[in-house]
This record gives sequence, C-alpha cells and structure tokens, in this order.
Amino acid sequence: MDAPSPEYFQALEARLLEGRFFNRFDTRDSAQVAIVNRALAQACWRGEAPLGKKLGLEPNDQSITVVGVVDDVRMTNLERVVQPEVYFPLLQSRVLMAGNMVVRTKGDPLGYVDAIRKALGQVDPDTPLVRIATMEQLLWRSLAYRRFNMVLVILFSTLAFGIAALGIYGLVAYAVSTRIHELGIRLALGAEKGQILFLVFREGVFLVIAGEIVGLVGALALNRVLSSMVFGIKTNDASTYAIVMAVSAALALFASYLPSRRVTSIDPIIALRCE
Repeated sequence: MDAPSPEYFQALEARLLEGRFFNRFDTRDSAQVAIVNRALAQACWRGEAPLGKKLGLEPNDQSITVVGVVDDVRMTNLERVVQPEVYFPLLQSRVLMAGNMVVRTKGDPLGYVDAIRKALGQVDPDTPLVRIATMEQLLWRSLAYRRFNMVLVILFSTLAFGIAALGIYGLVAYAVSTRIHELGIRLALGAEKGQILFLVFREGVFLVIAGEIVGLVGALALNRVLSSMVFGIKTNDASTYAIVMAVSAALALFASYLPSRRVTSIDPIIALRCE
C-alpha cells in the first residue's frame, strides 16, 4: 500500500490501463479514491470492470472507490513476482511517513540534485535527502547478480566453442594423417580431388550433426535452469536455437574443412611411399 502524490505515476511513466490518475482535487474533503495495479484487479475482479469497485481499510469499511488501474510496476527487482498493490492519494493518506521521491528530468539527473535539495529545504528543512540514485543505477544494481552469471555463461560458452572447434580440427587432421596411404591409392586410381575432399569432410559433418543433436537435447533439458537466469526472455525460442545451432555448425564445419583441404595437395607418389 503506497500513498503517492498526483504526479507520481506520470514521473514513473506508469501505463494507465483504465480510469484516471490522482489529481490535486483528491483531498481529505473529497470522496476517497484509490488506484490498483493489474495484479490486484485480476485477483479481485477477474472478468469484471475494476472501476467503481469499493475498497476499505477495515472489514466493514467500503468507502474507497477505485478510479484507476495501472500496469504492474516492479519497484524492488525484476526477479520478485509482482504482488497486488493499491495506491491512495497522498493528500488523503491518514499516515505520513518517509518515502521515496521520484523526479523526472531532462538531461543528466544527477545535475539537478542541488536544485532538488534546495526546493525540498524550502518546503520542509527537516526532511533529509539521502540515497540519491538514477533509475538506471537502481536497475543496474538489481541486475548485478544476473549480469555476473551471464558474463560467466558467455565466457564459458565462448571457451566451449573454441575447444569444440579445436577438437574437431584435431580429430579430422588425425584421420587425414592416418589415411594418407589410402587416399594416395584412390588418387592414383583416378579419383577426383573433390571426391577425396568430400570423403574426408564427411567425417567432420557426422561429428557436427551428432554434436548438434546432443547439444539440443541438453539445452532443452536445462531449459528451467536457463529461464532462472534471464528476465522477460523466452528460453525455448525456436529462432534462438536455430541461430546458435547455425553458428556452431558453421564454426565446426570450418574447423573440419581446414584439414580436409590438405587432401587436395597430396601427391599420389609420395602418399604411396608413406606406409
């Protein structure tokens, strides 16, 4: 339960779904009103229009009228599930307590700190102004843990890509070196270099296909773990899987192509001597 001033939602750029925001006419001398968020509207009046519904702070009190519905606002962090929220006008609030001040500025917000402090001192010199931060800073701090995890994932993923490419390169290169004599005989018997190249390159293709299948199964199995590390992003997006598989396949095929390319430079006479 919060008690914002009339311009609070506009400063946050909160999206109004129905009704209206608070205004300067919502005072103790006027009818008591409230604004609810989407979560509360769905929990209390699913399928019904929230506007005009009655609320109360006491069991037998239904004197507060809902005049607006705003979209859910995550005030603390992105991980926490949005809870039903009701807002009462500051001028109708029965209890005044220390709270947050939201200021929308043009340009660098921190450049207005002195002006805000001076204006607040003129209204109430005893009110302190502490813990000053921009919305970007608050968001950055709330995402610090997730950001650290994602950096680790990116680093280890890049390392895994490199190791996989080197592994495929080394395996295909070793296969080529052990089949030099066989490939020399094929060339001596009239086989085209393109056919020999495809014969060797095919082994790398089989490795790529097997790796893609295993990787896809593993990604689907770890879908729940991956979903806990991101916010607002689907971890089972088909286009994302397709892009990752295409990039990994291209890298692996290029790594297998390099040693396969050596086949085209084999001299059949020298290859036949290498037994």
